[in-house]
Amino acid sequence: MADHHRPQHASHYNHQRSSLPSPLPSEPEPSLADEHAAPPPPISHARQPRTLGLLPATARHGHGPSPRATKLYTISYLVLFSILGTLTRLGLQWLTFYPAAPSTFPVLWPNFAGTFIMGFLAHDLRLFRQGWGPPLPLTTHRQTDHRPAEHAKVKKTIPLYIGLTTGFCGSFTSFSSFMRDVFLAFLNQLHPPATQVQVPRDAGYSFMAGLAVVIITMAVCCSALKAGAHLALLSDRFTPTLSYRHTRALVDPLVVFLAWGAWVGSVFMTIWPPDRHRSGETWRGQALFACVFAPLGCLLRFYISLKFNPIIPSFPLGTFAVNVFGTAVLGMAYDIQHVSIRGSGVAGGNVACQVLQGIMDGFDGCLTTVSTWVLEIDGLKRSHAWKYAIASVAAGIAVLVVVMGSVRWSVGWTAEPCVTGRLW
Repeated sequence: MADHHRPQHASHYNHQRSSLPSPLPSEPEPSLADEHAAPPPPISHARQPRTLGLLPATARHGHGPSPRATKLYTISYLVLFSILGTLTRLGLQWLTFYPAAPSTFPVLWPNFAGTFIMGFLAHDLRLFRQGWGPPLPLTTHRQTDHRPAEHAKVKKTIPLYIGLTTGFCGSFTSFSSFMRDVFLAFLNQLHPPATQVQVPRDAGYSFMAGLAVVIITMAVCCSALKAGAHLALLSDRFTPTLSYRHTRALVDPLVVFLAWGAWVGSVFMTIWPPDRHRSGETWRGQALFACVFAPLGCLLRFYISLKFNPIIPSFPLGTFAVNVFGTAVLGMAYDIQHVSIRGSGVAGGNVACQVLQGIMDGFDGCLTTVSTWVLEIDGLKRSHAWKYAIASVAAGIAVLVVVMGSVRWSVGWTAEPCVTGRLW
């Protein structure tokens, strides 16, 4: 019976690799024993203690976590890791943008690092091996090692796994910033570090510069995904396994307080910034507003992808929609930040400029993602992957041509009046 269903498991594994991590459904997932006509083979009493150790915790303990608690934990993990991912992205951008840097578009480094972590988590079989979610049939140690499809299915119901992949990796990477850099390269506005001097060049060179941003980013991120997967396989014997009991009893409740405390704390620090005694008040434009808007973008991406991705399995519609929409919002915020508003000056003043920067770095940075996008491309069939990748890049560039190009070629841009932390 197992040989008869083996091709079905392989097909199911290819489909699961491309899907976005989703929260625990309202009804428990059916076990594999329900899907097969015959029950699993009996296990001798001599091997039963070893086998029971491999069961999901819900099967060993006889009950699972409350759906409401799981939903609360999932949202809390997304809130916390979206803030951490945003701060990590901004910090890595500042760290890797220096005079004579090889890359003039600093979002390349966060996209590389976030996709690398995503590749590791998606292909890891050890961290969440103890078992979470719906019970699996009793199997031996060797059989469990060869169930990547079932393992991936169970992982995507774990709040911590959703927080790490959708929350941290999705917020660490940014598709909208990637598209902005492509468009600025087309306009010869992507200045190297430590200079704002625009060197005139032919339009053909600018077109090649924009294509270079696309090619380099795609090549680097696809390689990062594979490298992360290889690291997961190489470190399998050394990777520890997280305890179900400790995570559920200690970590999950603690994250609820940490996540909402961090979000509320970001709001308070934005209202009363630590550098208020100074005249500049640069903290709000550099990071604080981004932390305030980051969870909103992450949660919106999570639920839109959850609802629309299953509609067309060969074309993840939810991820495509949030990437294109987030790119459009970033383009509008960038335009407003660089034009004069009647009676208020450029961008509407210092605080308005900082809010717009927070929307671009926080809301749009977390609403759009490269790590999940590249993971989905890797999991699709070759023809579907090419269509999905080309459609996403083409739609993102087209949106910015309309939104940013119309303002740039008609009114023109003026330097933003606030300290944004953006060095380019």
